[in-house]
Amino acid sequence: MVSSLRTHRHAHYPPPWFSVAPMMEWTDNHYRTLARLISKNAWLYTEMLAAETIVYQKDNLDRFLEYSPEQHPIVLQIGGNNLENLAKATELAEPYKYDEINFNCGCPSPRVAGHGCFGARLMLDPKFVAEAMSVIAAHTDAPVSVKCRIGVDDHDSYNELCDFIYKVSSQSPTRHFIIHSRKALLNGISPAENRSIPPLKYEYFYGLLRDFPDLRFTINGGINTVDEVNAARRAGAHGVMVGRAAFQKPWHTLGHVDTAIYGAPSSGVTRRQILEKFQVYGDSAVGKYGRKPTVRDVARPLLGLFHSEPGNGVWKRKADAAFLHCTTMKSFFEETLVAIPDHVLDSPIGEPSSGGEDPFANIHTLLPPAYESREQELLYA
Repeated sequence: MVSSLRTHRHAHYPPPWFSVAPMMEWTDNHYRTLARLISKNAWLYTEMLAAETIVYQKDNLDRFLEYSPEQHPIVLQIGGNNLENLAKATELAEPYKYDEINFNCGCPSPRVAGHGCFGARLMLDPKFVAEAMSVIAAHTDAPVSVKCRIGVDDHDSYNELCDFIYKVSSQSPTRHFIIHSRKALLNGISPAENRSIPPLKYEYFYGLLRDFPDLRFTINGGINTVDEVNAARRAGAHGVMVGRAAFQKPWHTLGHVDTAIYGAPSSGVTRRQILEKFQVYGDSAVGKYGRKPTVRDVARPLLGLFHSEPGNGVWKRKADAAFLHCTTMKSFFEETLVAIPDHVLDSPIGEPSSGGEDPFANIHTLLPPAYESREQELLYA
């Protein structure tokens, strides 16, 4: 219920030095519940929600927008290309008190970028993005931000990226940009290939820090460990966003965030303790909307919890079998956790692995030439 959520946004939250990327069909309520049990400080993002979904489901909003107060700080990501629907969707989401509203200008999926022309394709229309951000900001008390790529198809020069940032920031209240440091290729490759085939150009991101000192930038793309997060921050990034690693290896990634990034003392929490709390949540969630969610839906984020640990393979096989007939999280755990040795379940997170190459060590020697805005031409284009 909306009434169970915080009614203000003035609580003190840690800065967004580390955030978990919005990932379709991954960063749902179930995953975010697990993530918050592991890390108290990471900023969490919803899956992208299309503005039309929110508008058309206005009588069923809890299913899409509800979350527990423990999930703060949390950001709602929305997508769309219709200003009226973006306004309505933001207004409908406002009672849920998200800590920031993020607009998707980075998704390369054909379902998003092609049909309906939103996601990464919007980078080709910064004037519209500025209008959209102004509309979103007018209907919420939360800060607003944009998540984008460094370019689209052949529109991939540093100056074109700067033109986009300049136009959106100068014509809207947007002061925070999350930059996926690859361009998007909209034709011919899949979303998965878009996360690996276009080369990373971190020098573009750090160029933005130099050329737009009054804005805030979060780096995304190819960063998988807390060591790399801290390296990016030492090089000057205001924040770092991690995607797949935080879902596929939640214990080994999120388990180090509070201590290694935020400097908090170790909580000493174990995976057994996390699963005991997750079971309470899970059994309240299973079947909440008729036949959905199922035990499989709720338990899916747990499948990486024992990554590389003894018993992990057996645990996953037992989970696959249990999904066929278990109707509660309690019975699911009773059937599957016998595969995991007690010392794995009862040990707190160990020290983070270190010693990898610093991908940002020489980044400031690689920066593109400084941006010189074509102010009049851009503002009136």
